[in-house]
Amino acid sequence: MAYAKITAAGSEEVQRRAAGGLRAAGLDVGDRVVLSLPTSGVLLAVALGALRSGVVPVMLDPALTATEHAELVADAEAALVVNDQDTLRKVVQGPATELADVPLARPMHYTSGTSGRRKGVWSGVLDETAARALFTEEVELWQFDAADRHLVLGPLYHSAPLRFATHTLLSGGSVLLPDRFDPAAAIAAMAEFRPTTAFCAPTHLKRIFAAGSPSTGSFRLLAHAGEACPDDLKRRVIDTFPADSVVEFYGSTEAQFTVCRTSEWLSRPGTVGRARPGRRLTVDAEGVIWCEVPEHARFSYWRAPDKTAAAWRGARLTVRDTGRLDDDGYLYLDGRRDDLIITGGVNVYPLEIERVLNACPGVRESAVFGVADEHWGQRVCAAVVGDVTTADLAEYAKAGLAPAKRPKDYHLVDELPTSANGKVSRRALPGMFSR
Repeated sequence: MAYAKITAAGSEEVQRRAAGGLRAAGLDVGDRVVLSLPTSGVLLAVALGALRSGVVPVMLDPALTATEHAELVADAEAALVVNDQDTLRKVVQGPATELADVPLARPMHYTSGTSGRRKGVWSGVLDETAARALFTEEVELWQFDAADRHLVLGPLYHSAPLRFATHTLLSGGSVLLPDRFDPAAAIAAMAEFRPTTAFCAPTHLKRIFAAGSPSTGSFRLLAHAGEACPDDLKRRVIDTFPADSVVEFYGSTEAQFTVCRTSEWLSRPGTVGRARPGRRLTVDAEGVIWCEVPEHARFSYWRAPDKTAAAWRGARLTVRDTGRLDDDGYLYLDGRRDDLIITGGVNVYPLEIERVLNACPGVRESAVFGVADEHWGQRVCAAVVGDVTTADLAEYAKAGLAPAKRPKDYHLVDELPTSANGKVSRRALPGMFSR
């Protein structure tokens, strides 16, 4: 598997045709186009062409099942669905049109919630002042410029990989794109292209180190986020990459909260840093983290006013993670949302998986949980009560769940553990079945 090098100039031409193709298909400012295809330079250009013409790309995992895909397309009220190569080609055969020099919207990504129902993160179309402020903030934070060669390791339907790639191109740099992540190919790309920047989840780093010795001397920035990074891995990364090049940040699909540079982490191991510029962190009496964000970085949950109201207190936002702040404003995470599993940098919520498993013939009830895993960070597991085999469960999950959500281990039990109030106790399950 090879990496493709996408230049700013080459992508610009495709972006202009894509914007024209979307307009020819009847899309107007504020409309939504679903993009659900494997990573490619053309997909990236269509996303950018949409953003720079005020059309909002809805980025979906191409591995979603047909049912999952249809539910999200309907929820997004998409004006156009691009989920096959023929449609993609038609879009980029449109007449070239003028584009804004910065994105006029944020992509719409779906993030799971404690209800198990995915929520679209919606920012709408931004006015010129807000659009420029959002773009400038990101460029100034990461110092993107025309000399950058950005190595993409994660899929473009995730918010951070797409954000780093688009801002690199818009700053005049080039982007190195795989069709999928492969650690050996990533190592080869580091040697051949000598990238200056990359974004990754710790899982990517684990797999790269397991596959060989990467050439890292060209990097000025290795940004990582998406899941907790074990101390031993963090120290190896710091020792392997150039001095002060490793930067961790904490955030979510909804918003970015902190930045932690190498020297800060070394002096305060375990911290995820301080509030990034333009933001202010607080922790309430229950340990829930709140972040005050500037107006240009705010959002709502698409067609979910109750969930939007629960997430905001004025200008302050929470995604229900918990943590603590030290006297100098450095944040330490105590945990993600109680029932969230982060596997390979992907957020997975048990309730969504349980809904599918509970519909499997013979299943009476199930409980999904995560256990620590050296490869994935966390491993998705399920305890199941009923007259069913593990093979039946695996086959049923394959038909109803995207790959990241399918349990890797099934445990057949007579009953599920419960708490004092009679609710299923997910917290008890990892200790019962951890390897």
